[in-house]
Amino acid sequence: MSADASTDAGVLVDGVEAIGHPRPQLRREECWLLDGDWDFAFDRERRFEHPDDVVWDRTIVVPFAPETPRSGIGDTGYTPACWYRRRLAAPQHEAGHRVLLHFGAVDHTATVWIDGSLVVRHEGGYTPFVADVTRHLAPGREHELVVLAEDDPLDLAKPRGKQDWELQPHSIWYHRTTGIWQSVWVEVVHASHIGRVHWQSDLARLEVRADIRLEGPLQPGMTLRIRLRTSTRELVDDVVAVELGSCRLSRSFRLDATGLDHLRESLLWTPEHPTLVDALLELRDGGGALVDRVHSYTALRSVGIREGRFLLNGRPQSMRLVLDQGYWPDSGLTPPDDDALRRDVEIVKAMGFNGVRKHQKIEDARFLHWADRLGLMVWVEMPPAYQFDPVAVRRVTAEWIDVIERDRSHPCIVTWVPFNESTGVLDLPSREDERDWVRSLTALTSALDPTRPVVSNDGWETIGGDIVAVHDYEQRPEELVARWNGDLREPLLGYAAHRRLQTLDEDPDRWRGGRPERPIMLTEFGGIGWNADAPVLRDDEAADEDQPQDRIGQPASWGYATVASVEELETHFCELMRAVHSIPRLAGFCYTQLADTYQEINGLLTADRRPKLPLEVIASATRGTGKSFYDPFEPFPS
Repeated sequence: MSADASTDAGVLVDGVEAIGHPRPQLRREECWLLDGDWDFAFDRERRFEHPDDVVWDRTIVVPFAPETPRSGIGDTGYTPACWYRRRLAAPQHEAGHRVLLHFGAVDHTATVWIDGSLVVRHEGGYTPFVADVTRHLAPGREHELVVLAEDDPLDLAKPRGKQDWELQPHSIWYHRTTGIWQSVWVEVVHASHIGRVHWQSDLARLEVRADIRLEGPLQPGMTLRIRLRTSTRELVDDVVAVELGSCRLSRSFRLDATGLDHLRESLLWTPEHPTLVDALLELRDGGGALVDRVHSYTALRSVGIREGRFLLNGRPQSMRLVLDQGYWPDSGLTPPDDDALRRDVEIVKAMGFNGVRKHQKIEDARFLHWADRLGLMVWVEMPPAYQFDPVAVRRVTAEWIDVIERDRSHPCIVTWVPFNESTGVLDLPSREDERDWVRSLTALTSALDPTRPVVSNDGWETIGGDIVAVHDYEQRPEELVARWNGDLREPLLGYAAHRRLQTLDEDPDRWRGGRPERPIMLTEFGGIGWNADAPVLRDDEAADEDQPQDRIGQPASWGYATVASVEELETHFCELMRAVHSIPRLAGFCYTQLADTYQEINGLLTADRRPKLPLEVIASATRGTGKSFYDPFEPFPS
């Protein structure tokens, strides 16, 4: 097998730049995707130590995990280790160039060999890694590329998100994702090249800043040309001298330097008008010859909080989010293709939401690209470990740092969430060491990216952070209104859902007029389950959601509340939305959830993304613009 050429970096579809490139914010004009058929072998007894030992007995379609039907295997058993192999044709390259091998994500630990020689080892199932494989390749020859993926299914000290430790999915946990689950690709670069680009904007100064890392030997007289433009006009064309002895270069650009003050509003990124600033960076040697060229993009926008409100570009922005777990029925955590990611963004917007909370998953960077391009705000949430010990602290912290490093230049990202519902730190009220970790990871997040708010622990037991995020699956609209429309000290300083304290460190001095200075958002509610084709478990049929099983031994379909018909679903959804919109103290909400996920049927969409209700009905309720919009002075219908 030989490497397949990727799509061109500038393909246009319906007037929107469609980039199938796995790294959309640092794109070179050529890369070679290695997705497709690979040789594969399970190693459940851990018999193999080296590629030469492996008995190859089947084929897998990369980048789909072996648990998924799309992989061609569909084996959901425990898989502590598995092996991958394919032929790799060394791309032609000139002397002084390097061949880089990229992996989008391999769960959980990857070891890579070429022709039996160790190339790289990486730990962390949600983050990318790269290896310089030049010395392992001979131009014009084919080589053997082998990957060992180790992923102990019973290890609770690693970030695993919704991946179940039980053999079959139970409650709100799903099938595991083992091995390669994002794209693998190769690119050729000059020995001196652009390694990374981070973008940041300063709205007050109408300024964007590029922080660039250069890799390889730097030569006297090298320059970096940076061109910035919107879809309609060029904004910046600047040439910067590269200083010898420094691999880092920072440059700020005032976008009003060419008399664009009157166009300030048109330059701002918002969900309604997602204006992007496209960037072209060219590195040249002392003689002016082109050394490296990359395409990137940024945007002019700011996020922040003030007086209990979330601010976008300095103005209050109501957050209308939907919980998005990012699973597909046949491909698991891996999107079926780039179009599936784009369609998800489009349908979320069509349903009236202006953002998603990516739940316990670090999403493919191509999703963030479409959210950037089409205008969708994103909350990024770290997949948790399920126990607290030094190993879990090290793994989660290291991987979270890598997540922020990969994604912090995406304009769509507006909030970081390092913890959810005290998962992995279940004894927060009684253990100071667990509280120390939550505080420290929250502070570390702010240190790595001071431009975005941080939710320390989404759901309850809030310790610090910038937003108080509460989860409340109360199904009676009038009770939801009564709880959050009165004096908030009682619900916020008392016990929340699952009898957990809502806050652990609330300082009374941070309250003004009966409300905290931090925004309060209802970041999980609803969860109405309906599925006409599967058994629905009603609340009065089983109080313990961990136990029910259907007749074929799989978990029965369930929701936080269940309805028996689509008419009931519409009525209940609209009533809950009217209730939430009637609570002015809330700075935003997040409805559970976007799509059905295996046994969990809480979605507004089926698992294959078919709307359960007309999109216009969902959108009207989500935006709070329905003609029957709830009047808080009138009783709810019985």
